[in-house]
Amino acid sequence: MNSIQNQNAATSDDSLRVSPIGYIRTPFVRAKGTPIQSTSSAGAEGIIELKPGLEPATRDLEHFERLWLLYLFHCASEPQLIVRPYLDPVEHGVFATRSPARPNRIGMSAVRLLRVEGLRLHVADVDMLDGSPLLDIKPYVPAFDYFTVSRIGWYAGKSPEGVVADSRFESDNNR
Repeated sequence: MNSIQNQNAATSDDSLRVSPIGYIRTPFVRAKGTPIQSTSSAGAEGIIELKPGLEPATRDLEHFERLWLLYLFHCASEPQLIVRPYLDPVEHGVFATRSPARPNRIGMSAVRLLRVEGLRLHVADVDMLDGSPLLDIKPYVPAFDYFTVSRIGWYAGKSPEGVVADSRFESDNNR
């Protein structure tokens, strides 16, 4: 078996092994007051600190304006299947929301890349908490990442403009 097959065999019990590739540093240490989406973060800046040995993986990254960051909601409360999101007074299934209280606590944000300095990526439009473990980085490519849609569910007519998080989805350990 090759190493990929070995990894698949090792995770046949439905568990996954994922390790952070780095950590995201932001000015937000608590959920309360944190922007709820990167589009409403007013240009808040942060730094991605990648782990040693990953510098070759940043080759050509500086040519992209935006990046998708996949990270862990490390301060999120326990998963909730039904949540009341920040933009609606009505409860919804968590998969119909962007709530951090998800079964796998995986977040994603499209941030603006300002510059690359070795293992430090300077980014803007951050909406995650300081110290968020970074799982992956992918370039934002409009030809792949933008779709014209006609249905956006309960989000229709809603705007994140001026809306910030409160502590409803934050772990008691982080309050």
